Amino acid sequence: MFKKSIVLADSSTIGRIGLNAIINQMDGFDVVGEAEDSDEALSLIEANVPHIVIIDFLSDGFDIETVVEIRRRFPKLMLLAITPLQSGATFINALRAGIDSYIKKSCDRPEVVDAIETTSEGTSFYCGKILEKIRKESIDIYDLEVVDFSCDAIELSRREKEVLRLIADGHTNGKIAELLFLSSHTVTTHRKNIMHKLGIKNTAGIVMYAVKSGIVSPNKFLFHTENQ
Repeated sequence: MFKKSIVLADSSTIGRIGLNAIINQMDGFDVVGEAEDSDEALSLIEANVPHIVIIDFLSDGFDIETVVEIRRRFPKLMLLAITPLQSGATFINALRAGIDSYIKKSCDRPEVVDAIETTSEGTSFYCGKILEKIRKESIDIYDLEVVDFSCDAIELSRREKEVLRLIADGHTNGKIAELLFLSSHTVTTHRKNIMHKLGIKNTAGIVMYAVKSGIVSPNKFLFHTENQ
């Protein structure tokens, strides 16, 4: 079975053990190397050419320049940052340096799994705490001067499309969590990610997008209106 490869870059042994424990239970992923400092990370990436690098660039032996150098030398791989919650300035600098996805080390297991899966699909993922930081500090993540910035259209991940369709179908977060075997917190995070990416503020906007994109048929809403 083909597996997507991951390099872990974190000076914390406990942090790497925790991530290994999660990834080992995921289908389709394999940790091919673990780095305790920047030089080791760059060597492992060059030797293995992984799909994803999961990095705590705030841990000992790493810094934001590590991210810049990885992005410069390996522009096609995806970078997922997992750090303690930091200031908005740290988050902005990370995105400018080339980080694709960003979550907190205190996130629960389902959210870490979703972050890895979504990032592996080439789509950015931000956990609920990071999204709250974005909102509170009015950060526009799409108006930053990022190293090797891509002009590709913003796309929803496969899981985000599933959540969007179920929201448009009228399901609650709890029901969506049940149908997709996710935690309610993870569904809430996906909802926030969807709304942030699409630039919409409520469920009505999600439904309108779903209809315009052909994700759900407008006929169901027309029929419902006519029979009220």
